[in-house]
Amino acid sequence: MASTNEEEEYCSSPEEWEDVDDQSSSRTASDYGSGGDESDGDLTYSDDDDDDDGGGDSSCGEEETEEEDEDAMAARRSREKRYGVLTMDALRALQEEHTARVADLTLLPPALAAAVLRHCKWSAAAVEDRWFSGEQRVRDAVGLPGSGSGCCATNPAPLTCAICFDAHGAGEMRAAACAAHFYCLGCWRGYLRAAVADGARCLSLRCPDPSCPAAVARDLVSSAADPDDARRYDEFALRSFVEESKGSIRWCPAPGCAHAVRYLEGEACREQLDVTCACAHAFCLACGEEAHRPVPCATVRAWIEKHASDSETANWVLANTKHCPECRRPIEKNMGCMHMTCSNPCRHEFCWLCLGPWKGQHDGGYYDCNRYNAERAQGKASEDELRRRQAKASVDRYLHYYERWAAHERSGKKAREDMAALAMSSPGGESEALAKAFGVLETELDFLTAAYRQVAECRRMLRWTYAYGYYLENPAKLEFVEALQSDAEASLERLHGCAEEERAGLVKGDDPAGSFAAYREKLASLTLVTRNHFENLARAFKNDLAEVTAVAYTKTPAAVAAPGSDDDDYDV
Repeated sequence: MASTNEEEEYCSSPEEWEDVDDQSSSRTASDYGSGGDESDGDLTYSDDDDDDDGGGDSSCGEEETEEEDEDAMAARRSREKRYGVLTMDALRALQEEHTARVADLTLLPPALAAAVLRHCKWSAAAVEDRWFSGEQRVRDAVGLPGSGSGCCATNPAPLTCAICFDAHGAGEMRAAACAAHFYCLGCWRGYLRAAVADGARCLSLRCPDPSCPAAVARDLVSSAADPDDARRYDEFALRSFVEESKGSIRWCPAPGCAHAVRYLEGEACREQLDVTCACAHAFCLACGEEAHRPVPCATVRAWIEKHASDSETANWVLANTKHCPECRRPIEKNMGCMHMTCSNPCRHEFCWLCLGPWKGQHDGGYYDCNRYNAERAQGKASEDELRRRQAKASVDRYLHYYERWAAHERSGKKAREDMAALAMSSPGGESEALAKAFGVLETELDFLTAAYRQVAECRRMLRWTYAYGYYLENPAKLEFVEALQSDAEASLERLHGCAEEERAGLVKGDDPAGSFAAYREKLASLTLVTRNHFENLARAFKNDLAEVTAVAYTKTPAAVAAPGSDDDDYDV
């Protein structure tokens, strides 16, 4: 079928992204719309890489980087592709291929085979199982006629339309799969227009006769409906093919993108798998959220729900308001004095500090809010105060992780923008100006693009580790995650600083061309070292930190590599 020509295959293996310039690819989109050969900066790391776990030597140079690329290319050639990006034409061709396969299996016309396939969630295996174990049940559920019938019929003799009651000659009327209830083309056109306007339910349309369960197949729609209605019907069928296919195909969630991504290693993707569409948008094929390796999908869903819910608003209310002692409504202090008056109809007046009544105690009478409360110092706080303390601690903890999650998102976005600017080879662009300053060709700046690609991917990975850390309750796991985060983040900051600030300093220096070779060697080395740090991080997150936990219980805290340590290895 044509699908083999239309389908654009993408690899999610880590080695695919190592090759910056020399390897051709079937990808059609450039880095973030930059016009280059790569479709994304999505660096994913294999769990079975044999690379050195920790530290690349800071003096490693171009030869080591080239050797790394050769190993990555060899591994990529030997690794199966895990997913493919499909255009709309490729999707239609794949849908027709599946339909033809089921038509051969069931001996049905393709239009009726498509109805059976949709009933079985577009799974040919399910069709085979259900058809041969209970063909009649499938026929009854879908609305198929008896064996040997077609998907639509024309009247063999003049008849009167049962809807408009006009007489029509032979061949001017149509019937659904029942071949018993004929209606004129005008009535069919109106019937199909109303059904298509009702949405995807038009795919389950039956004969207009109320007592007839016969299915209205695609062939009848194509011949009787207006062109616009027939096109919309086909669009609904294609959407059904993607959205009801049990997770084996998923639309790209990027705004305005019409591509879909197909999982190639089974009927459905059940575990986290970051994929990159032709539009350069990266997302998880299993859950549909943005790319989030190495964090599992459940953590991402929980974090997004928390971020979008009103739970933190409720916590803020608890942390920043006090209950009126009389009516128990929460009150926020919005003025300077401590004299609080509850709103109507309560109007109770009390002191913000001690919650005691204002009249008789604070309006010229005995004032004791300035006195030290020994019971409170001993932890004998009121129930309301304990709730406020707990809520404030909860908000503070959430804000700690959220602030770092959001900061890495912003830094990653800036890195992608810088990478796109470098990849654009327009006259007077940043790439041309940089090549001129260094006295080299633009093609010799590929190491910079590779560095920014590494930075963007590592920012994304590090970002989601903070969401993961928020839900960690095991102290040993949290300790190791924080240590891994610290080492990875320190390495990433060195790389990002070298690619951004040091590059700008060199361009403004006295002899940028003379410093180019040393700078390229340093940046390539930092790129490799950072990659190794994040490989350690990705390995540690595999299987929910099970191996890391085992290490944590066999080492004393002093034996754990501390943040900023020279130990680049974690034996996980």
